[in-house]
Amino acid sequence: MAAFPWHARSRNYVSESDMCKLESVPVDFGDYHPLKPITVTESKTKKMSRKGSTSSTSSSSSSSMMDPLSSVLDGTDPLSLFAAAADPVITTATMDNTRKKRDKDDGPAVGSDFEPWSSKRGEILARYTTTEKLSIVSGTSTGSAVSEKVRTRLEELDDLEEGSQKELLNLTQQDYMNRIEELNQSLKDAWSSDQKVKALKIVIQCSKLLSDTTVIQFYPSKFVLITDILDTFGKLVYERILSMCMDNRVSLSDNFSPESVNDTAKETCLNWFFKIASIRELIPRFYVEAAILKCNKFLSKMGISECLPRLTSMIRGIGDPLVAVYARAYLCRVGMEVAPQLKESLNKNFFDFLLTFKQIHGDTVQNQLIVQCVEIPLYLTLYSPAIDWILQCIAYRAPEVICNDFCSSCSLLNHNYEHLFSRDEF
Repeated sequence: MAAFPWHARSRNYVSESDMCKLESVPVDFGDYHPLKPITVTESKTKKMSRKGSTSSTSSSSSSSMMDPLSSVLDGTDPLSLFAAAADPVITTATMDNTRKKRDKDDGPAVGSDFEPWSSKRGEILARYTTTEKLSIVSGTSTGSAVSEKVRTRLEELDDLEEGSQKELLNLTQQDYMNRIEELNQSLKDAWSSDQKVKALKIVIQCSKLLSDTTVIQFYPSKFVLITDILDTFGKLVYERILSMCMDNRVSLSDNFSPESVNDTAKETCLNWFFKIASIRELIPRFYVEAAILKCNKFLSKMGISECLPRLTSMIRGIGDPLVAVYARAYLCRVGMEVAPQLKESLNKNFFDFLLTFKQIHGDTVQNQLIVQCVEIPLYLTLYSPAIDWILQCIAYRAPEVICNDFCSSCSLLNHNYEHLFSRDEF
């Protein structure tokens, strides 16, 4: 049987593809929705003959076919219903109300349910007393690589009167308290007489006293007395800069923005921060800057939130754990006054304290307690006012889960206390 040769048939793939395509239906973009019930157009195409004859194509449009997923929802889906119910128009008034609510939530909002520091002040002074002699050593150490003008002004801070140190030695507790009150009044008098450098010198002198733990059982009361002066200084500086922002005898509103502060007030505010940054010793530099923390509002909207973490880290450079925990308490106090919504720095201060709590086992603390004849149980009670305040700040309007976390941390702290009490050498 003779074989017939096969020859490839020439084909036009483009035309064949066009004939096999479904009929396209124009879709209005505005009506398109991915979850909208689908309308399907069915095209029926006859098979082409093998002989290559051109076959006719007939198409018929069927009625709208129900999508199986949409049929379960009776043609409607939850997202479409939600979108239809939502108001697509966002008015300017709505945006303003949202912004006002956010500003209100972000602003200082310490209410009457928060126990103020003033209510604890008297209790601390009455509890932590001493019969030993106290001293107030006058002396400052300032200066750094600053401009000549600033250096000249700061050199005045070291120009202390000769013989003043002897007059402030061997003071009784009452004499000490009287002297601190005199320094507080001297600060106000120097400020009212426009002696700003003298006022800064007094604040630096007082801040340095917080590094002295020679009469350690009196330290909590000393902290209360010294921070009273720091509070006075911070208030005076803030009110001074605020008064420079008055325009036509109209002061700024409580929720003013840095953009509404004039250049003169900003320059004065920066000048204060530059002077404080020139203080060489860590403790007075920390306390004086923390005292005017609120003044950051004049410079930047994020100034306080940026300054708090830096000051928190600065406390890590304080070697004495008792001095450090009271520095943390003061930072939490001024932080709650100006930005109570910034909880992160409060939490960080507490956990930093837990990490450094083991320092009480060190030779420095133990030798200090031996010299002063202070037993470890008494020493540990000195931490109570500071820790109590820090925890109060953290727990204020905090979620329950946060409070539970800190309760667990406090349980760990109590365990360390019990461990110390059970040691044979005590």
